[in-house]
Amino acid sequence: MSKPSQFALMSQRRFAPFFWVQFFGAFNDNLFKTALVVALGFDAASWTTMSASTITNLIPGLFILPYVVFSATAGQIADKFEKAGLSRLVKWLEVAIMAMTGLGWMTHTLWLLILGVVGMGVHSTLFGPVKYAYLPQQLKPEELMGGNGMIEMGTFVGILLGQVLGAILVATKGIGLELVAGGTLLTAVVGLVASYRVPNTPAPAPNLQINWNFLTESIRNIRHSAGNRTVFLSMLGNSWFWFYGALVLAQFPVYAKDYLHGDSSVFVLLLTMFSVGVGTGSLLCERLSGHKVEIGLVPFGAIGMTVFGADLYFASTGYANTAAVVWDTFLQQDSALRILFDVVMIGVFGGFFIVPLFALIQTRCDPEHLSRTIAGMNILNALFMVAATGMAIVLLGQGLTIPELFLATAILNAVVAMYIFSLVPEFLMRFLAWLLIHTFHRVKTVDADRIPEAGPAVLVCNHVSYVDAIVIGAASPRPIRFVMDHRIFKMPLLGWIFRTAKAIPIAPAKEDPWLMEKAFVDIAQALHEGDLVCIFPEGKLTSTGEINEFKGGIAKIVERSKVPVIPMALRGLWGHLLSRSQDNVFERAFRKGWRSSLALAVGHPVEPHNVTPELLHTQVAQLRGDWK
Repeated sequence: MSKPSQFALMSQRRFAPFFWVQFFGAFNDNLFKTALVVALGFDAASWTTMSASTITNLIPGLFILPYVVFSATAGQIADKFEKAGLSRLVKWLEVAIMAMTGLGWMTHTLWLLILGVVGMGVHSTLFGPVKYAYLPQQLKPEELMGGNGMIEMGTFVGILLGQVLGAILVATKGIGLELVAGGTLLTAVVGLVASYRVPNTPAPAPNLQINWNFLTESIRNIRHSAGNRTVFLSMLGNSWFWFYGALVLAQFPVYAKDYLHGDSSVFVLLLTMFSVGVGTGSLLCERLSGHKVEIGLVPFGAIGMTVFGADLYFASTGYANTAAVVWDTFLQQDSALRILFDVVMIGVFGGFFIVPLFALIQTRCDPEHLSRTIAGMNILNALFMVAATGMAIVLLGQGLTIPELFLATAILNAVVAMYIFSLVPEFLMRFLAWLLIHTFHRVKTVDADRIPEAGPAVLVCNHVSYVDAIVIGAASPRPIRFVMDHRIFKMPLLGWIFRTAKAIPIAPAKEDPWLMEKAFVDIAQALHEGDLVCIFPEGKLTSTGEINEFKGGIAKIVERSKVPVIPMALRGLWGHLLSRSQDNVFERAFRKGWRSSLALAVGHPVEPHNVTPELLHTQVAQLRGDWK
């Protein structure tokens, strides 16, 4: 049965009202900020003596400053109090802030508008932990990728529409400031109305004692998150995305004006392309992930961000036009379409990068500490974005051009991504698995939801090829510790893959009794820690395509660790280039063809007291059927 689309969530009260609350919040933030940036960037002299470049980097910095100061407190509040009530409180605050900034627009008072930037930063700081902690409380695990994709899409569409409307309204001759003042207040009121439809969402830690010292609480939050290595490095990856995005997006006003020789409509076009890209990438995540948290998309996203970020530099250097243009005449210039394509693709791959990281944090974090973890991540995001602002100001001040800044950011992205993935090899392992099943093969899973999402279990499967573990790993919602023949670890590429995946090497007793006993100890330890362990009870690859006799190791495992055993069967891998089929290599390659079909069938769990090698052999054979 096909699973419902992520768009079905928009008809459900547990998701739709909250979606609109965050959508209108993102929309209003950007309507206000963009109107202010355009007003000051294109007419700076009538407002301030600061340069346009300084202003466009300073305003984002002021907006994110509250994240550093208030995130720790906001995370505690979100864990301690019911989230629907908090949503309404935050929306009332937004109404008050927009009323104040309306006065600033009407009286041409810059300090009130700057105070409004900081106030909207406070608004977003308070809502951030609520937003991402709300989803895992209301959505099923298989809905998280789609739900996060919808939220990210909504956020960036809100950003896009807010930026477009902000630029258009403020540029309207005669009544531009009045339109911005009224539009931001009206949007705040609409968001407030939506918040009263958000369903009750209980506090996970109602007895939490709030520590109002933001400095000590910030340190404690980050230290707590650092205790979970995968979650913490995912937080750093998330923060890096915002560093990258903040650094690139902050340059668009001056880039559009000074390098592309465009007016505000060209600036809006760049923002539109980027936001459409992120929204598209975010929505594609559910389809590409197969309704599970697929972190293999994260390296894919990082690669695209580097490739297209670098190409944006080369496309910019090829732009030779010096005449003033508006958006439609800009499209007629050489390199213009290439520039826009690069901007779109940076956004698409940014969506691939960010959505799985959010879902991973939500599923691997302690539920009672999730809001505080998100708050800790927001602190890191703020620090990274402040660093991006500082880096841009310094490098541009040293004479670097904006296109050169794009190239430097793309190169730095590659370095940071390689560092993070080297620390958490699971990302690369999942990427290779995802790549295998989305390029060389079409993999169908049958009853894959029988693989438990939490708790220890042993998976047993027939052993057909050297890529069995990769196919199985790609179908699992969580990491698997594979027990592999020690000789595989000596193979150049596969050995590295399985070592990084924390596979457990094993050898026959007659060959290396010490390594065999150590393998059983490591298996028991992994199961004790709540991991999934997968073994191939045949002990070797099949040389005929038939399932060999199951060895007695599985009985020894369940004797030590009383955990359920889940039979599985691979179909369609016999004859693969990396199987032991004796057919001619070229014949095998062409017989299987490009995008050959595979399947993984998962059976019902077998309780440990019923486990025997013979029973499991029978069940695996039945699951496989006649399709080798």
